[in-house]
Amino acid sequence: MMAYHRMTTAGSKRMRKSLRKQPRRQFVNSILAGAGALALQPALSVLASPPAKNMTLGFSTYGSRGIATENVIPMLSKTGYDAVEITCTKGFDAAPENVSTKRRQIILKAFRETGLRLTSIMEHTTPAASQQVNDTNLARIQKAAEFVSDITDTQQVVIQTVLGGGSWDDKKNLFVEQVGRWVDKTSGSKTRICIKPHRGGGMDTPEKALWIMQQLDNPERLRMVYDYSHYIYTGLELVPTIKEAAAKTAHIAVKDTVKRDDGGFRFELPGTAGTINFSTLIRQFYDLGYRGDISCEVSGMVWGKPDYDPRSAIKTCYENMSKAFELAGVPRPTGDR
Repeated sequence: MMAYHRMTTAGSKRMRKSLRKQPRRQFVNSILAGAGALALQPALSVLASPPAKNMTLGFSTYGSRGIATENVIPMLSKTGYDAVEITCTKGFDAAPENVSTKRRQIILKAFRETGLRLTSIMEHTTPAASQQVNDTNLARIQKAAEFVSDITDTQQVVIQTVLGGGSWDDKKNLFVEQVGRWVDKTSGSKTRICIKPHRGGGMDTPEKALWIMQQLDNPERLRMVYDYSHYIYTGLELVPTIKEAAAKTAHIAVKDTVKRDDGGFRFELPGTAGTINFSTLIRQFYDLGYRGDISCEVSGMVWGKPDYDPRSAIKTCYENMSKAFELAGVPRPTGDR
């Protein structure tokens, strides 16, 4: 068992030992006080945070390369989107090291003026055998959490990342160890760590993401990304994977996947190939209680083409996915977003 688990177990033992040392009256009073606090929690929670009635439709700036982050926010709002995922991966416009204090203030102003919601940060940091690499990854995750606090008033934003390739059996314990560090070292921030099963990755199914969470005792601040484009053609069906993942999903990415004649595949803009029933996806998640974002993700296979036009992609994704919401009968924010 790793150090992360040993610390948790040791803490629980110290707590039980402490309780045994209390005088009987003090012990009983502490139990009653705890029960009273728990009884109040549901009512307080309802008063503070009424359950959301809608889901948001967003766009990831992974697909808007060439447009500054502060400029794409009003563009997305004008198009009709409710939300945005900002890509903070190294080399992108919004990588924290590229965004000065002044630019952060401009981005914050853009969010406030448009009402667009920041739902996610994309930061690809893959665990490695090298401690130096892992420490660098952790620093990037922490900088992403700081970036969130600088650019938005939103109280809960996910930091999503894939975990890289390799054999699951060889890498799974490393994944647990490093993901546990990310969760621990960003505690106190208004972020959640969100791991993304990826086609061809060491963690490539919802089942494996759930296993990682279980090894860490299912921390509240650890969730997964659901992206069916990475499961289609692998034998995994849409509705069963939704049911398996829904309770632990905090972000949904959408794009189409097309199977090539040579057995490979290629990604396309969501709704253009018709290979995934997105209205079913949206309805299923809504019925299972999901109230987060449906984020349009443009693959590097698409934006890497010489003739790629991010403005056209923003429009096409919105047209296709807003129709999917309508077909699903799932509400989105209105007016004040």
